[in-house]
Amino acid sequence: MQQKFIPFEVIEKFMTSILAKAGIPNEDAKIVVDVLLQADKLGFDSHGVNRLKPIYLDRIAEGILNPKTTFEVVKEGPTTAVIDGHNGMGHVIAYKSMKLAIEKAKKFGMAMVTVRNSTHYGFAGYYALMAVKENMIGITGTNARPSVAPTFGVENMLGTNPLTFGMPSDESFPFLLDCATSITQRGKVELYAREGKEMPKGWVIDETGQSKTNSIEALEDFIKGTAALTPLGGVGEETAGYKGYGYATVVEILSAALQQGAFMKLLMGVKDGKKAPYPIGHFFIVVDINAFTDPVNFKKTTGDILRELRASKKMPGHNRIFTAGEKEHETWLVRKDMGVPFNDQLLEEFRGLCNSFNLREYLHYFES
Repeated sequence: MQQKFIPFEVIEKFMTSILAKAGIPNEDAKIVVDVLLQADKLGFDSHGVNRLKPIYLDRIAEGILNPKTTFEVVKEGPTTAVIDGHNGMGHVIAYKSMKLAIEKAKKFGMAMVTVRNSTHYGFAGYYALMAVKENMIGITGTNARPSVAPTFGVENMLGTNPLTFGMPSDESFPFLLDCATSITQRGKVELYAREGKEMPKGWVIDETGQSKTNSIEALEDFIKGTAALTPLGGVGEETAGYKGYGYATVVEILSAALQQGAFMKLLMGVKDGKKAPYPIGHFFIVVDINAFTDPVNFKKTTGDILRELRASKKMPGHNRIFTAGEKEHETWLVRKDMGVPFNDQLLEEFRGLCNSFNLREYLHYFES
């Protein structure tokens, strides 16, 4: 499927205008757009601009996502805070929460902020990188609507529950590990469905435990509760699926228990048979490197570790070993001069947005 690249500045202006028309305050809209674009810049296409309509605009229109975000601090200590997001924009809640954690860590060396009643916060790596820019280690995780089955189970109980780490190095890019604790994320299945592609075996199982490869059917079955993603490691214990299941449970606990938020089936987005908010929880942990060692030394050691890994003996048929954050950096080096990739379906969707929000001056950008 051919792709068309559209300049980042065009998409930034377009999306900011749409979000403003949808009722999001301008400063908040800028945060949302920046998170979405950063995902596309680094190649996390499953969490980029393709989420604008189905995850954010449609939910605002349905009344299950508040365009105006209330950021309430319900409990606070020198190194901690509990936030209630009141079902506002997850990106805004997460941005302010990580900013608060960074401020506290600068004073006391470490900090943790937890959040309840938030919504989908997009590309998790964005918030870890906020800490990296301050010479800090950033860690974040979030629960999500159920789509993952526990090991030896077939019912979607856990979210894809990413666990994300960002650490500065002396290289031109930081260490960034942004992974779902499932074998893949729901957004990747959505991307495959958009492109009409079959999924690899082992990503999704049906109620009998058999693998499903039809991405469009899988999305429908997720909603019906008759299909589930497998945990990181895959089906059963032979390839260590229990490890992904365990880490997903850790994220679920840290995203719900500390702040007494919703978890698992309470995140289905349905109440009394009607659509309802997804009251998601997040956590943000920041470590100030200065509290332990000189950041220059930390970056050098981190860089040495990464360089030695890449320089180690290669498997036959492979001439490179990558470290986390490297492929994302290389994607940015290519895309910085090209823009956001759009397939035909996404172009059609954005043409519809041009008409729906009376922004027809942008139509020519989204022609196939």
